[in-house]
Amino acid sequence: MDEFLQVFGPARVLGIQQIIIAVLIAFVLSLTIATVYRWTYASLSYSRSFVHTIVLGSVVACIMIMAIGNNLARGLGILGTLAIIRFRTPIRDPRDIIFLFASIAVGISSGAATFGVAITGTVCFCLVALYLHWSPFASKREYEGLLRFMLPSGFSEEQVLNDIFNSYCSSTLLVAMREAAQGSMIEYSYQIRLIDPAYQPDLLDELAKVESVSEVSLLMQRSTVEI
Repeated sequence: MDEFLQVFGPARVLGIQQIIIAVLIAFVLSLTIATVYRWTYASLSYSRSFVHTIVLGSVVACIMIMAIGNNLARGLGILGTLAIIRFRTPIRDPRDIIFLFASIAVGISSGAATFGVAITGTVCFCLVALYLHWSPFASKREYEGLLRFMLPSGFSEEQVLNDIFNSYCSSTLLVAMREAAQGSMIEYSYQIRLIDPAYQPDLLDELAKVESVSEVSLLMQRSTVEI
């Protein structure tokens, strides 16, 4: 009978001080995670509301865990309620999901009063996120860039361009070409990999010396940013 009451009976009663401490710890730790997310964000579609979601999700998870306590019936009831709610907001970057999941984990740890796990886990998670952001780990795009220039439609000195590419690039790949200036010019787009990153100005200077080449531009890709 006692075991039945422990599982299905009233949840543990928390004092106001305990509740405030747990919520504040969840808030501070999730704020740290959100700050690291902002520092390490490298995509283009930044969302302020998602950063707020990281913080608020941790607080909500903390409140839910404190409300459930050790009561199985309340846990099943809240689980059923969440199953009814449909979250249709698409999250395109798997990295965003991990940050949100980390925030929820911190909220659960704080609500369960395992503050050591919450604090240590937050510190370790943030350190790993910062390391992966600042290091070139998992990147294969060092010294790569997108080279664009325009040539007359009747240009026949491809060997000149090939000699320049061979001098400064370890690999070149023609990714696009299109007509411009009503067909009198052709725009070329090359994916290139430089032998040395210091060759950027030299490559542009050599291409500019070719009389027929115009509108030369080079967009280098950072090793820690996906474009």
